[in-house]
Amino acid sequence: MPLDIAAVQKALTADGLDAWLLYDFHGSNPVSAGLASGGKVGHLATRRWFYLIPATGEPRALVHAIERYNLDHLPGTKTVYAGREQLESGLGHIVTGMKRVAMEYSPRAAIPYVSRVDGGTIELVRSLGVDVVSSGDLIQQFEARWDDAAIASHRTASEALYRIKDRAFELVAERLRDHVPTTEFDIQQSMVGWFKDEGLVADSAPCVSAQENAGNPHYLATAAEHRVIRKNELVLLDLWGKLAAPGTVFADITWIGFVGDAVPEAMTKAFATICGARDAAVTVVQDAAKAGRDVRGFEADRAARKVLIDAGYGDAILHRTGHSLGEQVHGNGAHLDDYETHDERRLLPGTGFTIEPGLYFKDFGVRTEINMVWPPASGPEVTGPRQKSIVTLT
Repeated sequence: MPLDIAAVQKALTADGLDAWLLYDFHGSNPVSAGLASGGKVGHLATRRWFYLIPATGEPRALVHAIERYNLDHLPGTKTVYAGREQLESGLGHIVTGMKRVAMEYSPRAAIPYVSRVDGGTIELVRSLGVDVVSSGDLIQQFEARWDDAAIASHRTASEALYRIKDRAFELVAERLRDHVPTTEFDIQQSMVGWFKDEGLVADSAPCVSAQENAGNPHYLATAAEHRVIRKNELVLLDLWGKLAAPGTVFADITWIGFVGDAVPEAMTKAFATICGARDAAVTVVQDAAKAGRDVRGFEADRAARKVLIDAGYGDAILHRTGHSLGEQVHGNGAHLDDYETHDERRLLPGTGFTIEPGLYFKDFGVRTEINMVWPPASGPEVTGPRQKSIVTLT
């Protein structure tokens, strides 16, 4: 999509910023590169370039002589440089009159997903008398918001994932009832086939993790490394996908099953606790929206982790509460995180994200994962069923 300069300028004015200074070198800043490309394919990465969008007035580009035409599809004036002295003087020219500009930077690297501009370049811009602040919320507005079609695609993908989840649990139960040896990899590969049937694509096969493997949040069964699923064991399913069409966005869910009638008390207690943590995060987001106040990613994470910590599970936490969703499964919006990072970005109308608290032990792990979408015309909502208890697979 072409970069909407007028919309960017409106956002800059609302946030009290003089400009957004886009920058890239050799693909180091995919955010700026994606915004500046406007659907055009150009060799933007071999030399440094800057594109300044002021709150008022014409944008200003600084490009290398070898690549002087690569930003010509964007409006505004252009300064061309060749040597490094010309680069610095040209940069000084395009930031003239600017006091406070946004770049892909995060103070103390609190949000590494935003920190795409190297420290030396930040120093260079600051040496010109310009204060550099984070573009985190700007990125969300122009990279993470979904239109109505994208929201509809998410809902369709979510419904398909829940059907695949049900089929996977049914297959585990059927095989164990019939005394057919089955492995994590067997179930995973059946799910891969069902993804094709549903018209879904993903960057990876889904996760099927039995017992102690569920205690590893990033375990992925392969043909070479997997285990047999046995009776009286926990099975975790983590699956994500989107429709195979341009502009569609991901859904991402996790559910827990147990191959037997009697779920051990330790698993039941841990699972009930993460459900409480999940629901606490949902409440924080929805209550803030109803009150008309901003809610930030770290707030939702804190609410969820407080439930886990108060229940005595602080040492079993290994990851944040949730992540942004988009055309990639991990999107460019705010994450629900005050654990691995401190995400001060606002959760915005028009975005989607996961809520997925988990607890991890040596012999098992539990996680519940749901998705929330915030349609601009209404409020934030959960887009699928919330698991309330461990599914017994008999």
